[in-house]
Amino acid sequence: MMKKICIYGKGGVGKSTTVANLAAAFGQMGLKVAVIGCDPKADSTRNIMGYRIPSILDMLHNRDEHAEFAAYGYQNILCIESGGPQPGTGCAGRGIVVALETIDSHHLLKEIDVAIYDVLGDVVCGGFSAPLRENVADHVYLVTTSDYMSVYAANNICKGIEKYAKSGSIGLSGLIYNGRSSLNNSLVIDAFAEKIGSRVIGVIPMSPYISKAEIERKTVIEKYPDEEISLQIKKLAKAIYENRSKVAPVPLSDEELEALYMD
Repeated sequence: MMKKICIYGKGGVGKSTTVANLAAAFGQMGLKVAVIGCDPKADSTRNIMGYRIPSILDMLHNRDEHAEFAAYGYQNILCIESGGPQPGTGCAGRGIVVALETIDSHHLLKEIDVAIYDVLGDVVCGGFSAPLRENVADHVYLVTTSDYMSVYAANNICKGIEKYAKSGSIGLSGLIYNGRSSLNNSLVIDAFAEKIGSRVIGVIPMSPYISKAEIERKTVIEKYPDEEISLQIKKLAKAIYENRSKVAPVPLSDEELEALYMD
């Protein structure tokens, strides 16, 4: 059975980098992997492919009847980008809805073991909540740093997950702590995870090898497979693949979240 995962997080927390490296780690495990980029920047699969692939919205806009909606990158990972409109010209979330419909109608995921949806962390827009609303994924993970606004966004995303968890099969399966921030305090994330009824499933420590790999448009898994950071990501991938638990999170109030940092 295909494992379907949504990964959410505030912009700038390393979500897409995390997705690409997890996909590469899954690929090294011998799994057939798909990454569906649900970000209007259409850069979720850049480090897997080595270049930016055309998005579904670009192809539909150009009315290319012979367009291929997917490409294959490192470890034969299937890469799909939803794309988005030009800045100021439309709803970015609409691109996600169109992408999901296109993926379904073309049966692009029929032979996939692990599908990862990389979604921008703005669930206020109905488009960005589509992977939750349509139950295209069973498990949701939140990528966050320990910066207040990153956790604030994660808490808001939990409100969306809580809503859809009650009406479908989706649920929060854990938090991924990314240590790339000015405030590197994993205790805050541990406390936040406990209060919302979840857990931290893994930690990605700060590493210069990630940036070095990205300069060459590669994942750290591909470029530096034997470095400690790659071993940590492989360990995280294994934990996510074996994880079956999920919960309807209990989001904090703004006052409770602020108190967490005050404490």
